[in-house]
Amino acid sequence: SDGKTSPSFCSACSHRPCAGVKTEIVVNVGGVRQVFYSDNLNQYPETRLAELLNCMSGGYDSIFSLCDDYDPGKREFYFDRDPDAFKCIIDVYYFGEIHMKKGICPICFKNEMEFWKVDLKFLDDCCKTHLSEKKEELEEIARRVQLILDDLGVDASESRWKRCQKYIWKFLEKPESSYPARVIAVLSFLFILISSVVMCVGTIPDMQVLDAEGNRVEHPTLDSIETACIGWFTMEYVLRLISSPNKLHFALSFMNIVDVLAILPFYVSLTLTHLGAKLMELSNVQQAVQALRIMRIARIFKLARHSSGLQTLTYALKRSFKELGLLLMYLAVGIFVFSALGYTMEQSHPDTLFKSIPQSFWWAIITMTTVGYGDIYPKTTLGKLNAAISFLCGVIAIALPIHPIINNFVRYYNKQRVLETAAKHELELMELNSAEGKAASSKSELGDLASEGKEGPFYSSRLKVSHSDTFIHLLSEEKHFRTRLQSCK
Repeated sequence: SDGKTSPSFCSACSHRPCAGVKTEIVVNVGGVRQVFYSDNLNQYPETRLAELLNCMSGGYDSIFSLCDDYDPGKREFYFDRDPDAFKCIIDVYYFGEIHMKKGICPICFKNEMEFWKVDLKFLDDCCKTHLSEKKEELEEIARRVQLILDDLGVDASESRWKRCQKYIWKFLEKPESSYPARVIAVLSFLFILISSVVMCVGTIPDMQVLDAEGNRVEHPTLDSIETACIGWFTMEYVLRLISSPNKLHFALSFMNIVDVLAILPFYVSLTLTHLGAKLMELSNVQQAVQALRIMRIARIFKLARHSSGLQTLTYALKRSFKELGLLLMYLAVGIFVFSALGYTMEQSHPDTLFKSIPQSFWWAIITMTTVGYGDIYPKTTLGKLNAAISFLCGVIAIALPIHPIINNFVRYYNKQRVLETAAKHELELMELNSAEGKAASSKSELGDLASEGKEGPFYSSRLKVSHSDTFIHLLSEEKHFRTRLQSCK
């Protein structure tokens, strides 16, 4: 003892707080000094700050197990942690909840809470939403990195057929993997366009010929081009199905269902043309074939496989179901109200075009959506006034959900670009560290963690470890929180 006593400690025991005394401790976190009192800290006895109250009697070993340094002269505990996150975390002792400061990485803040042994249940719901979004981003980066690593890695224990399957899958599914793969993707894109153009041109009467029965059919040249395109689509689908690592997931995927719908009508029509005449009347066969040929429009959706913009638009619409539902509700209410008013107001005119309210629905739809075909229109003054109001209401109702839909589109598009850049950055760091001879130690560390059974929301037993402070350290749940927190600001 240095002979100095603090108001918060008894002079007789110097290092141990006495019963009934309001104890205070001084904590220095990253250069920021804070004073805490026992009555506040004891509300949450399992937190690290509360444990500091009882560590004095255990000697310096007990003290240094909880902090980075200790000054016995000032009775001050030192922590090399982020002070901004700490200022937010200590709110739990005063307000019973924690709000994350803007500008702090949610994952890093979660790690800080774990260090200070504060339960995540004290984090406010709005902050938990940000944490969940960041978790999803990190998991997506991990998935992308793992996919790339799987493509680069070659397992010598695999059979030749397995290696061939992986090569075909990468060749057809990942155009960015090689130059020939990009050529195949461009060819597939061109076949889709050619097939769609042929389908449209084949309906022009001047491009059709008469068959033996005098019926108009597609020109033989167009039919040959159509057959070649279907042959390409069929070969592409079969190869992708054979090389797919998960056949069931492949078959149930939306884009693969579109592929089936694009090629199935051709083979069904071919079967009906050659065999159906024996089983049913020729006219019925021709009607069935014509109906199936209309299903060829499904192949235009194959373009979404090669267009990130169409995929982004699809995602934006899926995320905007609530806004689209509100739009439909507004329009439905407006259509019902204005069609009923239009029918009532137009009854006094002898040449009225509003014969019934259901018939007026069509007028209300084309008016509120600003189409206005002109086949049905009001003739009375009140009817025209009703039409003007319905037009204005329709413009407002359609404009309201546009902004959220555009925001969802831009947000998702920017997010995909950020994730793609982060995955590439992670791979570059892994390659750099591998060149420095650190890859072997990273793999052994991953094996040790896997054997100990440490599993978390970001941990994948198959994921290779990088020395980057950007992402992979979180997967191994190591204590690199401060470095990561600084890098996220």
